[in-house]
Amino acid sequence: MFDKTYRQRLEADLTQWEADGVIAPAAAASIRNVLPPLSPGINIAVVVGIVGGLLIAAAFLAFVAAHWTEIARLVRFAILLAGMVAAGGLGAWFAATGRIVLADLCASIGAIIFGAGIALVGQMYHLGEDFAGGMLLWSIGAFAAALLTGSRGALAVGLVAACIWTCMRSYDAPDVVHLPFAVTWLIAAALAFAWNSRVAAHLVAIAMLPWWIATSFRLEFDGAQPSFVLANGAALLFGAGLAIAAAPSPRALRLGSILSSYGALALAVVAFLEVTTVDDFIHLRTGSGAAQPAWAILCGVAGVVLALASAGITRRVGEILAACAIGLVLVAAPIWPASAAGEPWFAYASLLCAMLCLVVSGMLDDVRPRIVAGWLGIAGVIAGITWAVKGSLLRRSAFLAAAGIIAVVFATALNRALPRAGR
Repeated sequence: MFDKTYRQRLEADLTQWEADGVIAPAAAASIRNVLPPLSPGINIAVVVGIVGGLLIAAAFLAFVAAHWTEIARLVRFAILLAGMVAAGGLGAWFAATGRIVLADLCASIGAIIFGAGIALVGQMYHLGEDFAGGMLLWSIGAFAAALLTGSRGALAVGLVAACIWTCMRSYDAPDVVHLPFAVTWLIAAALAFAWNSRVAAHLVAIAMLPWWIATSFRLEFDGAQPSFVLANGAALLFGAGLAIAAAPSPRALRLGSILSSYGALALAVVAFLEVTTVDDFIHLRTGSGAAQPAWAILCGVAGVVLALASAGITRRVGEILAACAIGLVLVAAPIWPASAAGEPWFAYASLLCAMLCLVVSGMLDDVRPRIVAGWLGIAGVIAGITWAVKGSLLRRSAFLAAAGIIAVVFATALNRALPRAGR
């Protein structure tokens, strides 16, 4: 929860409790005095200043580009260095005067100019055409800027460059898993953990997705099923996030919670992709290729194990159901080829149960992203079964009706079994 929203809700609660006589006015005043001051946010003046700075930077770049061929090489290089020095100097001045957002913006612009400098220097001096290597160098420079300045924007630039780098390497060598990206990602995750930053944690979680997507789709040419490989990636992200959040540290809790939320959303998307894309592809396959590589299966198993380990540490039933959701999505993968002659009803049932477990898990642990992911997954799976799969529409309607009746019967039995206060 964002600090400002939390403070507003807390202030409203304190006022209501004080009016109802639940707490004394002195106690409410003590609570307000203990709270630390809110960090300054982005006001209108800062937003206008950011837009003005971006416009000036764009005008400068357009002017330089218009006269680029007329400028001597050394002057071009000096312009690039001057841009980075100016961005760094302004950032230092903004940081000294307490304008953290503008300082972060300057560091980000400096990282972007550094990347442009790599491309332009390579073009001027006709260096080797290793575009992916240039993206790696850009990523390293942006990470260095983020490490030195604490800039979330520079971290974002570094992650974007790293994602482009790994996608290009995966395209160039589809038969080799590009593991060096994992080292880059772990460095970014360590920065997010050290900063205890929600923004950095979101960036790190998002950056993991392009690597899995690029890897899974390049492996498709070797007979691997992209959605099955993605399922293992979502499982690992979900389970690892739960395990990190279980550690006795507020930093780990923040980072792990965000990673697990993205893992839950990815799991829901994967369940939808399995229903809508796998069936047609399975019927076209010759059966000569493996549906999943061994390393991907190990990642999925590790996700389940980590989720169960987290449940053992936290003693939360919701995390046990989260592990069940992960396992059921993974189990659907080997069921699919076994049902190649007909429609994979057991795989459909497995995915529906997985998304239901995800919803219940989020409700028990009071984790809203997990609940949203589960509902989205249920909607996607039902829509996929209804419209995106070849076969008899009558049989699919019968399957959905039977699944609905079973769910209603189970809900009725559960409602009677639970105590009245817990319903």
